[in-house]
Amino acid sequence: MKVLIIEDEQLASDKLESLLRKMNQGIEVIGKLRTVKQTVEFLTEMDHPELIISDIKLLDGISFEVFSQVEYKNPIIFTTAYDQYAIKAFEVNSIDYLLKPIQSDKLALAFEKLAAFRNSEVNDSLNVPDYSKILELVKSGNKEYKSRFMIKVGQKITAVPTEQISFFYSQNKLTYLVTKEGRKYPMDQTLETIDPLLDPKRFTRANRQYIVSFESIHEIHPYFKGRVKLELKPNAEHEIIISSDKTPSFKKWLDQ
Repeated sequence: MKVLIIEDEQLASDKLESLLRKMNQGIEVIGKLRTVKQTVEFLTEMDHPELIISDIKLLDGISFEVFSQVEYKNPIIFTTAYDQYAIKAFEVNSIDYLLKPIQSDKLALAFEKLAAFRNSEVNDSLNVPDYSKILELVKSGNKEYKSRFMIKVGQKITAVPTEQISFFYSQNKLTYLVTKEGRKYPMDQTLETIDPLLDPKRFTRANRQYIVSFESIHEIHPYFKGRVKLELKPNAEHEIIISSDKTPSFKKWLDQ
């Protein structure tokens, strides 16, 4: 089976390719692309793969933009770190969606669904999703993001408005919220569950350990091998390094 990977993070792309090769020796990865533009050009000029595995959020846009421009009738498995995007992808009849980080058993299950789809007597009659409509839905969605977090402090519960939050971070399997005044509160939620609840115009996932607000960024310094280092206010307890893969999208987020 010829598979095309569309993923803007190099490490995630390489890991997915490795999982595919371990799962099935008959899988041939014919390309690994990072942007909407690259993918449109590839699908316009090359033979279409039998399967596409695509992240939804790419460096230069949303992958639905690709399929609203290029007619592609074969199955797609979407990957995403954000539940709201995954649900939308599922609702437009993608074969499956996978939440990051991708686990080998979840990937294998997606391929089982793909096999069942291919063996179905009715698969030829299924309509290709209208990606233009789903793209419009994603762009014009009126999702309401969290306006406050309820934090338990001792025997009391206090409300922390999101505009007072500087950043979130994880340490030793615990998650903490840090306010602009430097107060630190432990939380029951993980960064993975917190991230989709936040307005992406105000907050971004800097790395696996930190979610930062735009207002919290005090200084940005060039770092080794195309990475950048952040200094926050109030000060963070760790070095915050953004990987070379994530740096372009981080700079785009800064300049929105």
